[in-house]
Parts: sequence; C-alpha cells; structure tokens
Amino acid sequence: MDQRLPASYLETMAALVLPFLDALARDLIRSRGGPAVDFTQPVGEAALVPADSVSWRVFKNPVALFVGGVAAVILELAEPAVRTGVWEHSSFRTDPMRRLQRTGLAAMVTIYGAESVATAMIAGVVGMHGKVQGITPAGETYRANDARLLTWVQATAGWGFAEAYHRYARPLGRSELDRFYAEGAPAARLYGALDAPGSEDELQALFASMHDRLEPSPIVLEFLAIMRNAPIFSVALRPAQRLLIRAAIQMVPGWIRERLGLAPSAGLRPWQQPLVRGMGVLADRVMLRSSPAVQSCLRLGLPADHLYRR
Repeated sequence: MDQRLPASYLETMAALVLPFLDALARDLIRSRGGPAVDFTQPVGEAALVPADSVSWRVFKNPVALFVGGVAAVILELAEPAVRTGVWEHSSFRTDPMRRLQRTGLAAMVTIYGAESVATAMIAGVVGMHGKVQGITPAGETYRANDARLLTWVQATAGWGFAEAYHRYARPLGRSELDRFYAEGAPAARLYGALDAPGSEDELQALFASMHDRLEPSPIVLEFLAIMRNAPIFSVALRPAQRLLIRAAIQMVPGWIRERLGLAPSAGLRPWQQPLVRGMGVLADRVMLRSSPAVQSCLRLGLPADHLYRR
C-alpha cells in the first residue's frame, strides 16, 4: 500500500470511483455500430504484445488511459495537419462519446486482442485513413495515412498512457519506459507509423523535432470544453471527470502548454494531485473482471489477477 495514502482514504475513494471504473471497462469492449469484441477468444491465441509486457500493466489502468488519452489528443491537436484531419473527419464535436469509445476499443484490441483480431482491426483503420485527406486552413495538404503524421499520433498516444501511469499510478523506471516504447513500435508500424519511437530517447528526440511545428488553436480549447461537459461520468462523478482533465493538462510539457496558451490555472492545484494519484493507485490494484486486460489473461490461460500480482 502507498504509505502516503491512508487506508481510510483509499476505501472512500473506492466507494466513489469503483462503479465508474467498472462501467468504463465494460464500455471499452462495446462497439457502437459494429460487433462486440470478445477478448477471451480465440482461446490460447497470443496478442501483438506479450502478457508479461510493461504495456499490459499500463493499459489495464483506466485512470491512466483516460488522463493519458486526453493529454495525447492535446498534443495531436497542436499539430496543424493532424488537427484539421481529426476535426474535419471525426465525430468529436457531434458525438464525443462514440469517438472516445471507438478510440478506447482500438487501443484495447491493439494491446490485448488476439493477434488475428488486432491485425484485422488495424487493417480496417488503415483503410479508413486512406480515404481521409484535405487542406489545412493555412493551405497545407494532408493525408491521414501520411507516415509522418501517423508517427506523431502514435508517439503522443504512447507517451500519454505511459506518462499518466508513471505520474498517477506507479512510477516507471527508465528501462521500463524503453521497454514500453519498444513493445509498441511493431503495432505502430502496422498502423503506418514507420518511425514511431522505440525508446525514451527517441521519443524525446521526436518531441524536440516538433518544436517549431506545434501551434495554438481555438480547437484545443474547444476539445477541452467538450471533454469537461461530455457525459462520460455520471452526474455525481462529473467533478472527478474535470479533475482528470486537469491532470491531463498538467502532464503536457511546459513549453507546449505555454505555446498553446494553456494557463497554469488549467492544470492541477497542489492539493488535487494526491486525489488523482489516489484514483490511479486504486485503479492499479482493483481487478475489474469485465476489463479487456482480465478477459485477455483468461484467453491465455493465465490467472484473472495475473496483472495485479506484485
């Protein structure tokens, strides 16, 4: 148990947050407009990423996924071509819940799904990307299957999940971070992200190379407003939803926050940081049987609590 968090605090947090965590885990398996994914099938078939990976531990944590996903989108929307493609060719503005569910399901299938299921899904995504192209407001042409843009999207997603887990669930050592990025690189290449970073050094080099490319946009602020108000959590837990969005903003590198015009007040207050960490630590300890992580362990003949053992 984290000695900085008393047992009574975690018990109270559990009573408030566990219903949300379980519902979120179930929602990630649902596929609106398509067949549901059964992570227990085909029995015995391995995933693209092995069960003893850092990735399987990180992706089991729904708090890290939510916070990291929001932070990743902030960075994606800072890139003008990615921003235009996402905003003009997705349902974020009209149906944010559907977009979130589809994105969450894709992440779960990529990490936990049987290899045959994951590769088929990725091929479908690549096919959809092939139909998306356009011109940014500045007159720059873009294609959604451009390897450079896909590399940025894949890199920011991986960074978001790993950083959120590191900050708010369990610190990851440098070797674990390197393993995490190396584990994700093969799947990233299937998506078309040919230069996705395979280590922490490669990630930081990519971030540095984007220094002059990232720019502010009202769309970033619109996205955050949508996320604050979308019915992701129940009304009673809506303050927690907004708290996790603050945690995502806090995670964004300082120079990017400054460039995007995200004021320090948009991040976490000092007293809020232990609250987010409490949720993240709790989510890392409580096994949710409906989650893709647990269902995939069962597919491989592993104990349901395989990812929760220390």
